[in-house]
Amino acid sequence: MATDAAVLLEALDFAAKKHRCQKRKDPEGTPYINHPIGVAKILSHEAGITDITVLQAAVLHDTVEDTNATFSEIEEKFGVLVRQIVEEVTDDKSLPKLQRKQLQIEHAPHCSHQAKLVKLADKLYNLRDLKRSTPVGWTEKRVQEYFVWASQVVKGLRGTQPILEERLDELFKERGILI
Repeated sequence: MATDAAVLLEALDFAAKKHRCQKRKDPEGTPYINHPIGVAKILSHEAGITDITVLQAAVLHDTVEDTNATFSEIEEKFGVLVRQIVEEVTDDKSLPKLQRKQLQIEHAPHCSHQAKLVKLADKLYNLRDLKRSTPVGWTEKRVQEYFVWASQVVKGLRGTQPILEERLDELFKERGILI
């Protein structure tokens, strides 16, 4: 039987290969893989999450949405539960952007606890990244709109993980967003 470290490294290797040519939208063009690694690190280091399935899902959370990976492939390599979590946090890219954003708000309260953890850490990572550096082509207004939208998603995730919620609340307050 594989160790937790081994299965997490398999997920990291899979995600790194899938995201290998992608960059974040920041001016530095940060390698995209830093994002899913950062999401898993937030869960592990800040929220104390040790559930290997949640950490694997965090590392894999954008692979189907942003690469040629499939849910079947995720299930085959990492199991049904990891696939289910990844599926819960994956946007349907065939839908218009505004509809995808609205669906995230609507679906958030109905996600599994594991998916809510990944969503909280994902939002926290993205908001910290926006605070650090504005993406190329984004205006201050667009950044603020993203923060407001993220606060609406997080509203549906409340009661999942107090530490992550508190850190998100601090970022919202800095932007003048009432919670």
